[in-house]
Amino acid sequence: MRSRSYVLAAVLTALALAVLIGLGTWQLQRLHWKEDLVARVGARVSEPPSKLPAPAEWPKLDLAAWEYRPVEAAGRFRHDLESRVYTLLSDANGSLEGPGYWIMTPLELADGTGTILVNRGFVPLETAQPLERPEGEVAVRGLLRGPEDRNMFTPDDRPGERMFYARDAGAIGSGLGLAEVAPFTIDAAATPLGTLPQGGETRLVFPNRHLEYALTWYGLAGALAGVFIAFTLSRRRRADLAPPPGDA
Repeated sequence: MRSRSYVLAAVLTALALAVLIGLGTWQLQRLHWKEDLVARVGARVSEPPSKLPAPAEWPKLDLAAWEYRPVEAAGRFRHDLESRVYTLLSDANGSLEGPGYWIMTPLELADGTGTILVNRGFVPLETAQPLERPEGEVAVRGLLRGPEDRNMFTPDDRPGERMFYARDAGAIGSGLGLAEVAPFTIDAAATPLGTLPQGGETRLVFPNRHLEYALTWYGLAGALAGVFIAFTLSRRRRADLAPPPGDA
């Protein structure tokens, strides 16, 4: 029985060590990914504005290669299709933050070839201040963004109310009944202080605690290994001190 219990403890310890070491290694992989993201974003946002990809390129566009690049677009806003995307803004560049909405407005390109959803900026949940809604042809400058990820906790969109829960051009465009919508959005550049929506709120600083997490998981693995070694040595010591079978 003692031998079986020891084998079981060894197997469970080995499994736990594999999980802990795997988690630490995964965090190191995330660390390399985050460092690459920070370097890539830092380099891209300082580039001069690029010409937008043509609508013919949209179906096969490599969004990873375009993410966070400054771009310019000209056209007319469809304020009649203005939509909201729920967000929780922290560490804002402007004066407003907290729970609120991104104001997403379709921009019909000047050449009539397609529509781009522009994230014009942030507004608080409740505000009496009217939103700026420029009319006529406008020039938009901002950062190109791919679709925002969803998870199991993301609520269902309510397209009939023009209320969405992810900054996803495909879902929003479909919900608004738009055709020829770009697979990306544009985060508009900063707006004058005090105007709404509050532009220029693209997150460019990313928390990076992956090394800390990796060391924590590896530390737990080391502690578990130390406990099991101490347990094994203690068990052997007790076995050495035990009298042989049959001794009086």
